[in-house]
Amino acid sequence: MAKRLTCKTLGAACLGLSMAWSSPAAFALADIIETPARQTDLATTSLLNDAVLAGDRIVAVGERGHIIYSDDDGKTWDQGSVPVSVTLTAVDFGSDTHGWAVGHSGVVLHTEDAGESWNLQLTGIEATELAIAGKEAQIAAMEERIEEAPESEKEDLEWAIDDVVFTMENMQSDLDIGPVNPMLSVWFEDDQYGFVVGAYGMILRTEDGGETWEDWASKIENAQNFHLNSITSITGGALAIVGEAGQIHVSVDDGDTWERRESPYQGSLFGVIGTGQVNEILAFGLRGNMLFSTDLGKSWRMVPNSAGATLNDGVVADDGRITLVGNGGTVLMSGNDADSFREHFRSDRAGIMSVVPVSGTNLLIVGESGVTITDARGKNLQ
Repeated sequence: MAKRLTCKTLGAACLGLSMAWSSPAAFALADIIETPARQTDLATTSLLNDAVLAGDRIVAVGERGHIIYSDDDGKTWDQGSVPVSVTLTAVDFGSDTHGWAVGHSGVVLHTEDAGESWNLQLTGIEATELAIAGKEAQIAAMEERIEEAPESEKEDLEWAIDDVVFTMENMQSDLDIGPVNPMLSVWFEDDQYGFVVGAYGMILRTEDGGETWEDWASKIENAQNFHLNSITSITGGALAIVGEAGQIHVSVDDGDTWERRESPYQGSLFGVIGTGQVNEILAFGLRGNMLFSTDLGKSWRMVPNSAGATLNDGVVADDGRITLVGNGGTVLMSGNDADSFREHFRSDRAGIMSVVPVSGTNLLIVGESGVTITDARGKNLQ
């Protein structure tokens, strides 16, 4: 399968590299899926790609299958028991105790004890098999449409079927290599209902806590199979997905159906958050581009940002402050509902992948240098 060499910033590394590996690498991938993450004191100083709150607990995930958790605002940490050694890219909790983490090789992990122990629910092999079944169903439905369509529409439908067949054949070829394509984001509404999204348009839905999954790619207008980088909920009840090539998708029926939104920026978007206000969306990504909408993406305005660094994640504190973080030690903070942002570049210039508000106005950031606690601007505490 022809692969676009893109990066989910620091954490996911270049997605296309794995496809250049020879057959022995497929066995290496299987090994790290079957090898538990090693317990190490270095987990808090190694690359971490995401961090979230699980009740009052902070849970962070990163390279080599590291999952760490803290019950004292990040002052001390314990390491969870994880059955895989792959890089983990994202984590989300549907309740205080039930959480899901996703990562390379298409893995989906689940915890029932707020991150202390995890079990493997899904790998890239199973995810690809689900996606192939979804494409087969899509082809069958399109063939029925062709039989009933007027002659003027048949040629376009036949071309569309050819595109789906080509994608499906590439997926089948991927199975010979192994579980290589990463999951990049996860969202759960509660301990049962959720989505995972990832490379090459992968999107799966579960209604039973991950016991079973359903391919949901046909619900998204993404014929080019661009990467889907982030999924989140928006105040007011909507869901939003952003991705490669300016992809923005919004659902107002809990993910049953999705609408593609026109984007004023055609580059990659790596993150999306709600601002806490009904129907407001803030999307961001490559070269610091930020898009703000007050009507669920029907219209957008570009937010000024002179920093220019790629943005990876964002969070809204209880007092309404919006913080975005990114490459080169970038920390952006807005106290005026994303009208403008004050910028700070951390002196170590280490890439920041995620941010969580902690006590007072402090922040906990994770990324290339592991865990750091800062003030509201992103400066080290004295």
